[in-house]
Amino acid sequence: MFKKILIANRGEIACRVMKTARKMGIRTVAVYSDADRDAEHVKMADEAVHIGAPPAAQSYLLADRIIEACKKTGAEAVHPGYGFLSERASFCEALEKEGIVFIGPKVKAIEAMGDKITSKKIAAEAGVSTVPGYMGLIDDAEHAVKISKEIGYPVMIKASAGGGGKGMRIAWNDEEAREGFARSKSEAASSFGDDRIFIEKFIVEPRHIEIQLLGDGHGNVVYLNERECSVQRRNQKVVEEAPSPFLDEKTRKAMGEQSVALAKAVDYQSAGTVEFIVDKDRNFYFLEMNTRLQVEHPVTELITGLDLVELMIRVAAGETLPIAQKDVKINGWAVESRLYAEDPYRNFLPSIGRLTRYRPPQEETKGGVTVRNDTGVTEGSEISMYYDPMIAKLCTHAPTRLEAVDAMADALDRFEVEGIGHNLPFLSALMQHPRWREGRLSTGFIAEEYPEGFGPVAPDAESVHRFAAAAVVLSKIASDRNAHISGSRFPTASGDKKVVLVAGHTVKAEISPLSTGIGVSLEGGPVQQVETTWQPGNPLAIVVIEGKPVALKVQPAPGGFRMRQRGIDVKVQVLSPRVAELAALMPEKAPPDTSNLLLCPMPGLITSVLVKEGDEVQEGQALAIVEAMKMENMLRAEKRAKVSKVLAKPGASLAVDDVIMEFA
Repeated sequence: MFKKILIANRGEIACRVMKTARKMGIRTVAVYSDADRDAEHVKMADEAVHIGAPPAAQSYLLADRIIEACKKTGAEAVHPGYGFLSERASFCEALEKEGIVFIGPKVKAIEAMGDKITSKKIAAEAGVSTVPGYMGLIDDAEHAVKISKEIGYPVMIKASAGGGGKGMRIAWNDEEAREGFARSKSEAASSFGDDRIFIEKFIVEPRHIEIQLLGDGHGNVVYLNERECSVQRRNQKVVEEAPSPFLDEKTRKAMGEQSVALAKAVDYQSAGTVEFIVDKDRNFYFLEMNTRLQVEHPVTELITGLDLVELMIRVAAGETLPIAQKDVKINGWAVESRLYAEDPYRNFLPSIGRLTRYRPPQEETKGGVTVRNDTGVTEGSEISMYYDPMIAKLCTHAPTRLEAVDAMADALDRFEVEGIGHNLPFLSALMQHPRWREGRLSTGFIAEEYPEGFGPVAPDAESVHRFAAAAVVLSKIASDRNAHISGSRFPTASGDKKVVLVAGHTVKAEISPLSTGIGVSLEGGPVQQVETTWQPGNPLAIVVIEGKPVALKVQPAPGGFRMRQRGIDVKVQVLSPRVAELAALMPEKAPPDTSNLLLCPMPGLITSVLVKEGDEVQEGQALAIVEAMKMENMLRAEKRAKVSKVLAKPGASLAVDDVIMEFA
């Protein structure tokens, strides 16, 4: 077994690999860029080597720097994680020449499966179902339009060397095919250094289901059942689960056996994943094979009890797989939520900055439920514009799907993140969505259910009463504490009557003492027992209402609190009846009018300005392109207008809400 390995990656996956290596008694080496000098994976490793400037092309993508680090530290093997050099055959080959073991598949498999065009041909020859498409090279945008027409719209335009949702566009007509070809080609060149594009039929109402594989160097390959990854945004996975709520045993077996056949066709060794698109009739079609560890591997580990990283290391060391296909079981259900530095209230645009508060829920197994959080940051960490915006992967495991989903909802409520925009509110809201809870999914789920984008969830009557009950108790605790600090002999009296304002709803409340906790009566209804250990200043309140614990994020606000839970974000005011009467007479301040401005929606780099001063623009017309976190974002006109000023030029770095142009 290896004595020392280098992890050629950063963030949560580097930390994840180090945890297993430490368990196995293997020393670890981290590599880091200038931006990651104080990163968590650097602190966790036994040794760390600086490899360059913040841009990945000047650090994490430089194979020679990684190899130099191995020689300098004596690392015998390299685990690439995912992304960066993980599927670069030339990197694997360079390591082999230096006598350094690559903890992953061999060059042959990476080359064969790393190119989507070649992989589809091999898959077809191996008897794997494939999607109709054009596998040859595409000359230009007009050639792309011609091919798209022949296949039949809608089509998927994809980067041959792509992954992670980058370099992918759906086209429903000729104009979208032209634009999609240009954008995919540009993203592919900047993300992968390979601008080859191919086109295939886009399956309507598809589900994205993938098979996890493990192979060794002795001809053994097993499949570890499936994961469903249908909840996606811009072709990037957001929530995954294992197993799939859609597959039956017959389809699972067929997909698994085809995946094994493909793996054996390329002599696959290590962990890998075969991805499929599955239609509503459970017909499945090969998409691609990822010759690396997947982001969502924890859900497979939770239902199988296997450590995939450990098995990858053992296979790379020449060991035989310790399991056969008959040993692979499905135990319970697991769900993974990806916490991204993306603002859901700004159409999920990237957010950067410092984590002023980062308190994940407790990792534990209790009452048959497991909570796991794979992360690479701590409180005070900086979220950089140079890398992927994923902060953490929160996972829950329970005996049944709904138990795992409910456990996830509770864990998300307890997850405290402040300082940046993030998608926790969206993930929390998703766990309550009827269609998600019923398992009626497709890769179009987010676009279909949130066509106008995501906004704060409107509280229903039950939520309004839950917030009101919690707020009057927290308000009493705060006022009693203030009275104690001031030395007043008159703390808040028992039996106080209050008016609680919750998102436009008015709730009359009365509080009274109980032997345990505080009694709260809403709208003259029965008295509810409310208990909490919350103290003023604590941003997380665990409030037990009638024996049921509720986790609420709480911030002080005039007259009450800002409260957040399950995607609901509301201001809750606790007022006396007289103050409530007066508050109803106060006018609301209107927000400033920015309709004549194009504002930068995220921190990023202006790569193109597509109009000039004096131009008349139409609704939906492309105005500028902003690049952030390796993705190109097209900014379009919201209405017909005339460009009066262009204030930003290509190459400019902008912050959120910086003005790009003004309209007359």
